[in-house]
Order: sequence, then C-alpha cells, then structure tokens
Amino acid sequence: MPDLWFEIVGARPLQNMITPTLAFDLRVTNRIAGEPVQAVLLRCQIQIEVARRRYSSTEQAQLRELFDEPSRWGDTLRPMTWVNTSVNIPAFSDQIEYPIAVPCSLDFNVASTKYFHGIADGEVPLTLLFSGSVFFNSAEGALQVAPIPWNKEARFRLPVRTWKELTDLHYANAVNLNLRRDVFDELYRFKMSQGLATFEEAIQRMLAIAEKEQPLS
Repeated sequence: MPDLWFEIVGARPLQNMITPTLAFDLRVTNRIAGEPVQAVLLRCQIQIEVARRRYSSTEQAQLRELFDEPSRWGDTLRPMTWVNTSVNIPAFSDQIEYPIAVPCSLDFNVASTKYFHGIADGEVPLTLLFSGSVFFNSAEGALQVAPIPWNKEARFRLPVRTWKELTDLHYANAVNLNLRRDVFDELYRFKMSQGLATFEEAIQRMLAIAEKEQPLS
C-alpha cells in the first residue's frame, strides 16, 4: 500500500480567476518505491497557527478584535481554521507536484481576512491537515483503495506579500466590505442628501461629523 508524504513547496495567486484564489503547490511522494498510485482523492484543512510568529505593537493593535488585549494572548492565540478544500490528484509513480486551489474570502466579516489584513509583513505559519483516499493496484492487478491516515500533514510559511499580491490583483487600492441591506440603504440616503458623488466621500463625511461630535482618541 502506498505511503504518501506531503510537502508544500510554494504558493502563488492564480491569474484570471473570478474569485481571489491562491494555489499551494503540493508535492506528493510515495515512499514505497516502485508502487504506482492510480489517483488520490485528497481533502485538506488549512489552519493558521497564530501563536507561531511574533507580532509588532502595530499588529497587536490591529488584531485586538480577534484576540483581545495582548496581555490575554497566552490564552486567546489558538489555531484558526482558514479553509476546507479538496483536490483530485492524477496517477503518478514516485512523486508528483500538483496545485491545491484555495478560494480566499476578502470579506472583512471573516476572521481570516481580518487576520491577514492585520499582518504588516513577514510570514504566516500554516498547517495543512490531510485526509481522503488513495487508489492503487494490488500485486494481482486489482484496483484497491485505502484511507489516508489522519496524521498526514504539512507545514508552510506563507509570505504576507503573497497575500497582498492576491488582494492587489483583485481589488488594488480597495477592500470588500459587506453591509446589511438596511445599513446600505441608510448610507445611500445620506450620500444622496449630502449631494456626494461616491460612497467613499459619504463615509468620510460621516466620520468627520462623528469626530466633531466626539473626537477620536
């Protein structure tokens, strides 16, 4: 039976995608030499290991919404599930490299988006947990299937610049902010009543009014 070893050798934004998508280049090695693999149906959960990096004072302030005050981070920094995805890997003999396409939400109501936005530079430590099934031929030539053990995983440090390249590719100098319909309607009415051309101007005007009434600390 094949014994599979998983390794992430790189990550990159995918071009010409409707939704923001990162490709994690997965290298799969069968450590049983000479035993061909017919296919792998692979499930993958990606976790952000938030406790495995240092944070500047600016990053700590940005991440307070997620993890509370830095004095509590010893209790609140826990692995964050980013995404669950799957991939079908074709037949190979000893080793294959195949991309895992990971759709990425840029919605600021999503915790992972807030986390990536709060990181200025460096790397984000990830753990990829694998499960699924591997298909292979028995010694008699019959097709066999076996589960992938739950202890199969790979670690990777995603450069923050790769995430920024992804966001710039889809939104450049903009962010994706989802609003409830009733909140949007209020914002739209304010924009129209003030004779403003864009929603950015409307939000800036509202912030200026709020600061006059109660100066920001």
